[in-house]
Amino acid sequence: MTVPNILTVFRIFLTPFFVYCLFADINNAYLFALLIFIVASITDAYDGYYARKYDVVTESGKFLDPLADKILASSAFISFAVLGLIELWMVGLIIFRDIFITALRMIMKRNNRTLVTSNIAKSKTTAQLTLIIFILSFLVFNNMNGVFLSSIFDLVSNYNLVYNLTLFVSLFTIFTGYKYVKDNYDAIKEIIYQ
Repeated sequence: MTVPNILTVFRIFLTPFFVYCLFADINNAYLFALLIFIVASITDAYDGYYARKYDVVTESGKFLDPLADKILASSAFISFAVLGLIELWMVGLIIFRDIFITALRMIMKRNNRTLVTSNIAKSKTTAQLTLIIFILSFLVFNNMNGVFLSSIFDLVSNYNLVYNLTLFVSLFTIFTGYKYVKDNYDAIKEIIYQ
């Protein structure tokens, strides 16, 4: 197993610990969740960099890496919905898009085709991870005292930033799904009508 694949599997392995910390009744649970998520996000950035630099890109890695991203991000969004932080319908949009694109990638591979990935799709992952880190930071600050931290909490609450940023990321995620279909339309059409 290559180093990038080990990092990808490690990211999947971290996910249940991350979710546990979100719901655990222990001191600094949200801080632990934030730290675990940051470590997982770093492995996401590093495994792709390592695979390209040392030319160890594998077919299993091409499949596992985005799957690990989706498992981690979806777990976070579902947990946030259960905690009442974000709307369930937004989570539904994000997960629907991810399941649809994963299924499309598998169908394309079965038909010996490669799903064309655009930079905007990679930006989607960055937007989702940034949003999740923002929400986790909000949870951490919410449980701390201090005038500065209180003013940050008030700013986020007054401008409904969690809702508005999640809405933006949800719509952006759906748009990237549309872009996938548009960029791969000819190949998809050939598979359907073959």
